Amino acid sequence: MSRKSFDHILAEVDRLPSMPSAGAKLLQILENPEVSVEQIESVLHYDPGLTANLLKLANSAYFGIPSKIGSVRQAVILLGLKRLAQLVVATCVSSVMRENVPGYDLPPGDLWRHSIAVAIAAEALISGKPGIGDDIFTPALLHDVGKMILGKFVQNDFAKIEEITAKGVPRVIAESMVIGVDHAEVGARILEHWSFPAEVVSAVRWHHDPNAFEGVNTQIDVIYLANLLCQANDMACGENGNTLELSPAVIDRLGIAMKEFESISDMVADWVNELSDSLTFS
Repeated sequence: MSRKSFDHILAEVDRLPSMPSAGAKLLQILENPEVSVEQIESVLHYDPGLTANLLKLANSAYFGIPSKIGSVRQAVILLGLKRLAQLVVATCVSSVMRENVPGYDLPPGDLWRHSIAVAIAAEALISGKPGIGDDIFTPALLHDVGKMILGKFVQNDFAKIEEITAKGVPRVIAESMVIGVDHAEVGARILEHWSFPAEVVSAVRWHHDPNAFEGVNTQIDVIYLANLLCQANDMACGENGNTLELSPAVIDRLGIAMKEFESISDMVADWVNELSDSLTFS
């Protein structure tokens, strides 16, 4: 890919809307474990739409709260600050990630549905494993965000990419060979643009190639595995055809038995519809 083409892709990233101001402010203050409910409410006061969507999502059966949550205060008490921050991210990116994605054959809603499935699978993979991927939901939900930008470039070079995948090359590698960059790298650029923490950016950047990451970031391994699980179950990933082989090194690092990996599939299928409906906002 020419430098001009690469600059064009980066320019598309720069043109993306910023996170909504109330959402960005809320994420900032939620980083402080001593933040008060009153501070949270004062930010949400200026965005009733965000408040309504947060409460809708908080009441999803997936989060396991038996009684209806009717206020921000209840949400903070029953869900905690970390989960509330995850819900803020979900509500803020929902609208852009529910659009159709050219080049990946993803009609409206499919990218969002796959992203939800991977987030659910990632949480299931670390369930009962303290210290592994403390906040896996957010990077898992955003792992394919780069497709929103790269899709039209993939569409332009679709024939070339298909020619390479026909030889047995995984699609993500083929798109990098033809375009010069893959959707994981573009996704990382997007999250940098949105001022996400470096750990989240890295998890998205290397989710297809965890063994290439220099350092320790367990989130990468978990998202890589969750994504392959959802691909194997045909959960609207937009990467039909050849997929990357399962890395034994990742399995060893996470200490996950294959029978455990297989049993999670049914659980993900059960929850994805419920959470997908809760994450669809007007």
